[in-house]
Amino acid sequence: MTDHQTVSTETVTRGPDISVVVPCYNESANVAPLVKALEQALAGRQWEVIFVDDNSPDHTSQRVRDLARNNARVRGICRIGRRGLSSAVIEGALSSSAQVVAVMDGDLQHDESRLGALIDAVLNNTCDVAVGSRHVEGGNNAGLVNAWRHALSDGGIWLAQRVLPVKLTDPMSGFFALRQETFAAIAPRLSGTGFKILLDLLLSAAKPLRVQEVPCGFRPRVAGESKLDALVMLQFAALLLDKFAKGWVPLRFVAFCMVGLAGVGTNLAVMQCARLVGAHFAMAQAIGTVAAMILNFFLDNNFTYRDRRLRGWACMRGLVLFMLVCSVGALADVGIARMIYGQNHMLNEASLAGAILAVVWNYAMSSTVVWRS
Repeated sequence: MTDHQTVSTETVTRGPDISVVVPCYNESANVAPLVKALEQALAGRQWEVIFVDDNSPDHTSQRVRDLARNNARVRGICRIGRRGLSSAVIEGALSSSAQVVAVMDGDLQHDESRLGALIDAVLNNTCDVAVGSRHVEGGNNAGLVNAWRHALSDGGIWLAQRVLPVKLTDPMSGFFALRQETFAAIAPRLSGTGFKILLDLLLSAAKPLRVQEVPCGFRPRVAGESKLDALVMLQFAALLLDKFAKGWVPLRFVAFCMVGLAGVGTNLAVMQCARLVGAHFAMAQAIGTVAAMILNFFLDNNFTYRDRRLRGWACMRGLVLFMLVCSVGALADVGIARMIYGQNHMLNEASLAGAILAVVWNYAMSSTVVWRS
């Protein structure tokens, strides 16, 4: 084999220097345009794009496969039985052997022309994480098309800035780059839940990361639909609670308890309304309890167990199971409280013990019976 042939073979078999990880769900129409945009933005570089799709019903994974057959830069991971942006990013980043991992959304809202600046900032060792920011000079937030989305984003930014160990104008950004080895070192401490993987990375690092912000535009969405809603922000709040608890309390359990508190308020409100219209106490209590169970089920289905969400007849079956589970938990609550009160006549301690048992029972059975993995 000649020297020329040896060099040629090495060039062909060399892996990428950059992996662009794109978590996606129902983004079939955006796959081909995004690959084309990346070809222009990363011309002259050794790169690949890894689409991590949560088995989208619009056949996003099939579209990725179609492109990958004729383009070695395109890779796809189709996840079955798992959902969530953060966990998708983790799987995509850990599948990479490139020096640098960049993360961006699959909806074409991030300005891919800024990828080069993000990557160079990391390669030049001027920072540990380079963040595409909408809120520094030269950036813009045009993609947030209504006041509701602006309010959600601004509220999240304000809250995140209160707890972050580094100064950052756009901690809600989903557009950033860092070395793969940096990501891999932090990965075991990530919660992997919710939509704000950058915030999770910054809060999970063993020591504060050096951050550099690069101005970035945020375009209006062309195809598909936004995943940003109030439930996403509740997941964001639960992530912060999980980090404050240092991982000792499961994030899903924190969310389950938050939903339970909403159920308590609903129970009391409905019971009072029933009393006002003439229902006796036992009937009012029963109506309030049923209303609270129904509300808790639908909140848990869309928030706590969002990655295992039940639909159609499975949702109706799940509701029945959930109400049975909670009924057993309520009976256990009363039984344990009576037993402890009978032993020491300490009402508060007895009530607390019964409530804790009921919550743990409801959570354990909900996770293993109602929303099975």
